[in-house]
Amino acid sequence: MYSMGDVSANNFDRPLVAWLGDDFTGAAAVMEVLSFAGLRSILYLSAPGPEALPASNGLAGIGVATLARSRSPAWMEDNLPPLYDFLDQTRAEFVHYKICSTLDSSPTVGSIGKATDIGQRHFGAAPVPVVTAAPEMRRYQAFGSLFCSAADGVYRLDRHPVMARHPVTPMAEADVARHLSAQTQTPTGCITLEDFAKGLADQKFSGTPDIWSVDMISADQQAEVGRLLWDHRHDSRFVVGSQGVEYALVSFLQSKGMIETQPAPPGLGRDDRFAVVSGSVSPTSAAQISWARNNGFAPIRLEAASLLGSDASLSEDQTLAAAKGALAAGVPPIVFTAEGPDDPALEHVRKAAAGDMDHANDLIGRSLGRIMRALVDDLGLRRIAVSGGDTSGRVCEALGIYALEAVAPTIPGAAICRARASGPMEGLEIALKGGQMGSPDYFGWVRDGGGKRT
Repeated sequence: MYSMGDVSANNFDRPLVAWLGDDFTGAAAVMEVLSFAGLRSILYLSAPGPEALPASNGLAGIGVATLARSRSPAWMEDNLPPLYDFLDQTRAEFVHYKICSTLDSSPTVGSIGKATDIGQRHFGAAPVPVVTAAPEMRRYQAFGSLFCSAADGVYRLDRHPVMARHPVTPMAEADVARHLSAQTQTPTGCITLEDFAKGLADQKFSGTPDIWSVDMISADQQAEVGRLLWDHRHDSRFVVGSQGVEYALVSFLQSKGMIETQPAPPGLGRDDRFAVVSGSVSPTSAAQISWARNNGFAPIRLEAASLLGSDASLSEDQTLAAAKGALAAGVPPIVFTAEGPDDPALEHVRKAAAGDMDHANDLIGRSLGRIMRALVDDLGLRRIAVSGGDTSGRVCEALGIYALEAVAPTIPGAAICRARASGPMEGLEIALKGGQMGSPDYFGWVRDGGGKRT
């Protein structure tokens, strides 16, 4: 058991957190928070076998990445129960269903409400805290409403320039509890800033309703949210939220001397034999591609619409040849499918998809995965980056990576990781980022090996 005297992860006889990520980049973000706090963690990229439980001894965090964010409630009914069962068997203090800090979900796609219902069914009908805010990432919740950063400022979720226009789950409601109430019959409510200020948070959490979104607007407040989670962990072991859950727990445990504050991890050094693939259509990714174009990268467009036609293999082969040519000239390639939501390529894909965008996105992701696999195999690359949550899953699948460990920071939520694989991908350095995440120079930062920016 954890005790107030513990000062090292090595004293923990069980994981602090076992988590299930609803996409690959988000799942990796939890590992990053724990690892850089000195709490050694591993993320499996598919459901691990029974051998993973003994191998997890001494770990403070063990996670499993999924593509639940893009799946239906029926898929969740079939796939989440055995994954929850695996996480339960780790004996972790907390079992965390990890969601995106921009709340990506709807009643039919990536339903957080459905995942919560299944979790309550498995772990008991106790109140479930939902901690979506993560101030470290400029995600804030105030009086129930979620606010998220963009390149030019912070916006209420339903007015966010990216999330209000999301191609799959556009956000029309900023109130987290109200958003979730459309996805579950379980009553939802909010523990507000005022509840914390008046000392009413614990009393309110212990009552009804059964799903509580939790306000959090500052790094200083994280420790208080962490205390709330910690003090109620025996009754409410199952939690839902972004990596704000781990930021809050780490802040609280550090404030009590239960874990030591760690120095910032160093970078890995520059590697110009480096490649990027991007399946994201967000404005943030478009700005990053533009920065790369002007700073020594070779942008190479994969004609995504052609992947749905008879010349699919030709388009992929031409793109791969161009990327190899760039590397032969000493220039890192960035293979992309679109530059933002207004790129005409998106309309071409929609027309070619004939209404089946799920199939189209799957073909595009698999093509990017094959391109990256060929670059790594044929040219011996040891560092790569991927932009887009679903794209990250497809690329890791193509590379045969079964687990990740975080090794160097970049922006919060998109660290450089070291791959675990049976074969040549073992030790590959890979950075995965969600489309809406990151500074304009993100790809240069990864090329340079990460580490703290001065």
